[in-house]
Amino acid sequence: MINDSGVPVWSTNLTASSSGSSSTVAVLGDDGNFALKDGLNSSVTLWQSFNHPTDTWLPGAKIMIDKRTNMSQPLTSWKNVEDPSTGSFSLELKPISESLIWWRRNSFYPAMTSNYTNHFKYVDNENESYFTYSVKISANTISRFVMDLSGQIKVYSWLSSFQAWSLLWSQPWQTREVYRLCGPFGVCTKTAPNFCSCLPGFSISSVRDWNLSDWSGGCKRNSDLNCAANASNAERDRFSLISNMIWPDDRISLDVWSNTECQAACLSNCSCTAYSFESNACSIWFGDLFNVQQLSQNDTEGLSFYLRRAASDVQDTSKKSNVIVIVAGSVSSTVTILEIVFFGIWRWRRRATVTSKTVEGSLIAFAYRDLKVATKNFSEKLGGGGFGSVFKGTLPDSSPIAVKKLESISQGEKQFRTEVNTIGNIQHVNLVWLRGFCSEGDKRLLVYSFMPNGSLDYHLFRRKDSKTLDWKTRYQIALRTARGLAYLHEKCRDCIIHCDIKPENILLDAEFCPKVADFGLAKLVGRDFSRVLTTMRGTRGYLAPEWISGVAITAKADVYSYGMMLFEFVSGRRNSELSEDGAVKFFPTWVASKIAEGGDLLDLLDRDLETNADTEELTRICRVACWCVQDEETHRPSMGQVVQILEGLLDVNLPRMPRALQLLLDNQEHIVFFTESSSSNQSAQTKSNTSTASLQKQNSPSSTKSER
Repeated sequence: MINDSGVPVWSTNLTASSSGSSSTVAVLGDDGNFALKDGLNSSVTLWQSFNHPTDTWLPGAKIMIDKRTNMSQPLTSWKNVEDPSTGSFSLELKPISESLIWWRRNSFYPAMTSNYTNHFKYVDNENESYFTYSVKISANTISRFVMDLSGQIKVYSWLSSFQAWSLLWSQPWQTREVYRLCGPFGVCTKTAPNFCSCLPGFSISSVRDWNLSDWSGGCKRNSDLNCAANASNAERDRFSLISNMIWPDDRISLDVWSNTECQAACLSNCSCTAYSFESNACSIWFGDLFNVQQLSQNDTEGLSFYLRRAASDVQDTSKKSNVIVIVAGSVSSTVTILEIVFFGIWRWRRRATVTSKTVEGSLIAFAYRDLKVATKNFSEKLGGGGFGSVFKGTLPDSSPIAVKKLESISQGEKQFRTEVNTIGNIQHVNLVWLRGFCSEGDKRLLVYSFMPNGSLDYHLFRRKDSKTLDWKTRYQIALRTARGLAYLHEKCRDCIIHCDIKPENILLDAEFCPKVADFGLAKLVGRDFSRVLTTMRGTRGYLAPEWISGVAITAKADVYSYGMMLFEFVSGRRNSELSEDGAVKFFPTWVASKIAEGGDLLDLLDRDLETNADTEELTRICRVACWCVQDEETHRPSMGQVVQILEGLLDVNLPRMPRALQLLLDNQEHIVFFTESSSSNQSAQTKSNTSTASLQKQNSPSSTKSER
């Protein structure tokens, strides 16, 4: 193909000799496939655009791995809005039935799996593995799938009445969630033009690219840093406080005991570009900073860090409270020497300590005798579970604590301290704060902040001395609990599987904000999730089927437990109880049948709420719960998806009937449905005549708002 000047603008590597044809014709099909054929009416295709996608994927085309050549066919984004050459992002199939978005050949985001959503179909045979997709809105739907230059994969549908493309689905859902969208030292924020801005002391690397929505070049320093050991105080680098942020990638934790030591550690290494000292924990960053996000003023989950800047960039430092000047000693800039120094300080402090508690990293190492005093010899028991018993205590400064005496801990002290420090470094508004620990002989204890409103089970099931939780509070507890679990599964350096999600492990602070408790303890007692587990650890009624099916445990086991707990948010009672005549009352089955029949979900609601609930939120929770308890873990949503659904960012489709619940329906003469009257007549009336096929209309829990 050539332009008016005779210059080729497009060609294939296909020649007449290689094709064996002298009458090659080009055909543009109704499906959008541009093909070269051996003759006008020939069925032989010599070359087709469906096998060579650029940034656009059409229904019927494949995102494929050719097993014979071991070659893949990726989608690649444009460089910018004017330049269709290869950009920073690509979508490529991996040999594990999933597709990944790549950023400059660094994989980071699972885009879709063979069971991810109803748009996609995965095929695997001896010659190839591939995804195809379809959008079934109407018979005449025209759609396209794009690897956008924003780093998102997007599905569009053509609206002929408006003569415009409508967005149906995207991943990630929000642009600011895209990996390294704004490049090095860029900041992603909802309020900035084109989403991206620069950190203080930095300016746009390429204004032209930036204006064309190519932010991959990021930002550059306005002035070079001065890392010379002989630099004067006026020339030394400074640190600026950056507040209310989501931290950059790839932080490194250091065992230091003060903000001053954390500052000195960063300044003494020329490659260190930022540090933070939050909750008595020191984190430092080396090299370029990526994925920095600025949160809104109303967002309470923001964190702070200190950005290294040249002295010449910071004017009139004496009047700026957010600038810190550090005078560094003659500390070597090598990490090895720095670690030796910190280890020496730690050893010296250990030997010099004469009090009963010492600081280790971000945690306090308590003496056992002090915890006995604080808890009055463990006299006030708050509760207990699979990991041990919990007692109330009070520290000398009058602050209340909860002390958990761990059971069945066989780890040595060094390994125990390592695991505990890992737990202590996990900070989230919906996770219980671990303040310290005790490790003396065979005694292993954990010290947490005390939650004045106790555990969720008391307010749902035993509420003799407490008011009924209204619907708004229940919904917020469900949403915030999901956020805490999503953080454990998706935001921590290593995925943390809880293994025992239930109302007893959801604690409530003075404002009824939920805090997930006991996270990280499964690994502490020896759970190895890289292999199939031979013993269960959890609570009957919340355990996923895979605990007894002989497959490896994943984060989806927590999703199942969370779903079972959601049913109890609705009913205000345990999912499974025995009636006076010995029959089983099982609430999830009633919910599933109600949804399938299109019945009034307010009938499911805790009677103490007197039907005072948002019906849209109630529908959302019931559907999410049914998706979470699917038999196959691949059919369950991730906790991140659950959060988006509960936040209203994603709609949730009609759930399929889990096999376990279907079996209960098929044998319901032995079941009394969980109604408030518990009458046998009402039980019989709820029998479902809906076929299993109609209950399994969709394979995915979520769809975008545009799919309504």
